[in-house]
Amino acid sequence: MKSGTDLTILHHWDRLVQTSPDATALIDAATHRLYTRTEIDSLAKAWAARADVFIRSSHEARVGFALPNGAEWLATFLGILKVGGVAVPIDASEPLTQQRALALGARGDFWWDGAALQPLRPRKSNSRRARAVALVPVSPLCLIKLTSGTTGRPRPLVFHDREMIADGRAICATMDIRPNDLNLGIIPFGHSYGLGNLLMPLLVQGTGVLCVSAPLPHAIAENCARWRPTVFPAVPALLRLLTLADVPPTSFATLRTVISAGSMLSPEIARGFFEKYQRRVHGFYGSSETGGITYDRSGEATLAGRSVGTPLEGVRLYFQPGQRFVVESGSVFTRGNRRARIQKSDAAATGTGRHRPADRAALNELGELCLLGRAGRMMKIAGRRIDLAELESTVRKLPGVRDAFFTAHPQRPEELAGVIASDLDLEAVRSLLRRDLAPWKVPKKLVALSQFPVTGRGKTDTAALRRQLG
Repeated sequence: MKSGTDLTILHHWDRLVQTSPDATALIDAATHRLYTRTEIDSLAKAWAARADVFIRSSHEARVGFALPNGAEWLATFLGILKVGGVAVPIDASEPLTQQRALALGARGDFWWDGAALQPLRPRKSNSRRARAVALVPVSPLCLIKLTSGTTGRPRPLVFHDREMIADGRAICATMDIRPNDLNLGIIPFGHSYGLGNLLMPLLVQGTGVLCVSAPLPHAIAENCARWRPTVFPAVPALLRLLTLADVPPTSFATLRTVISAGSMLSPEIARGFFEKYQRRVHGFYGSSETGGITYDRSGEATLAGRSVGTPLEGVRLYFQPGQRFVVESGSVFTRGNRRARIQKSDAAATGTGRHRPADRAALNELGELCLLGRAGRMMKIAGRRIDLAELESTVRKLPGVRDAFFTAHPQRPEELAGVIASDLDLEAVRSLLRRDLAPWKVPKKLVALSQFPVTGRGKTDTAALRRQLG
């Protein structure tokens, strides 16, 4: 008899369908349509029936698709798993030509265009599949995540069922996400954040998802007032919009837990949201490679801008020289991971993986993780070395500043340039920097924006910020 951690995603989902077939799995607010578990499963079976002949002829075929959140996304993902394929979810906001290119970059075999499968490259042979079937592990491959690409080209990361299930379980246990909760599903299903906080709670324990009619403040408020979600995984830019929007605070009265991840949340936004809606925001930190890492359980650290919380259940942190750290948990990817460290049990290849994020960090006196910026962001100014990440962290703490980004001057690389997110005018920002920074640390070129541009994943769009600097 397999334990819960040994089961595949499909095992968990099938058990949910059999136990409560008429339970609501997904709500489409745009159409007011409620999909039961049985209806989603029937759509997945129909998808699998159309694709079976193609995918089963290629062992662990990788299938790319780019769809918005909804029943079709879920049915496609489950259908791929039902025929033994590996899902490659692509951001639906990417241009059509880029979508296929990203799928190819993840070594995709097929592309699902919403109506039919199209081959992306020659199929693998049946003989190869026959040899591989005998070696399929207890926990098979299920999906490929693409990193955000904010510091380079998106990288494909291959995940097993056991790793995705471990991430979902750790998130639900740490954040107290329950089977009878209703998740507000605005963040994309296919991003690492959405996979861990929306998809896995649904497929592993039955937590329903509300897909909003539009990602706009008034639409979100109306959807919440009607459907009464209880958990809201959000990103800072969206929380700021909701804080500034003219919507009734009572619209979010049913929310028990509000989460923020994807990029740094300023204490100003956290306090503004709390003052308007009387709901604390809980900071959440993770990565594509590791799934969830830390969480602010009380919301106090997020309000104060103090840290990103303490490790999730089952997550261990090991600190190294240079303020680097290693994450160890059952959620860390292990396929192709040079740091992988699998501890085999007698029953199956369950255990933990290790990964060192690109961020630098330290623990404070409360055992909370404090992020200190990305590693390796150093430059010299007039013979002095400056840590750009450390400078950004310092400036974010200044009154009236929500975010900061520093880089080399686009025309004079030996000089500093910066972009500040603030409602202060440019001269006021300069005065603030001159007051608190050494003269050589004040950027020669400075741009002030009301808010930073973000990518579809909710992360700061550093390429767009560099364009602002010319």
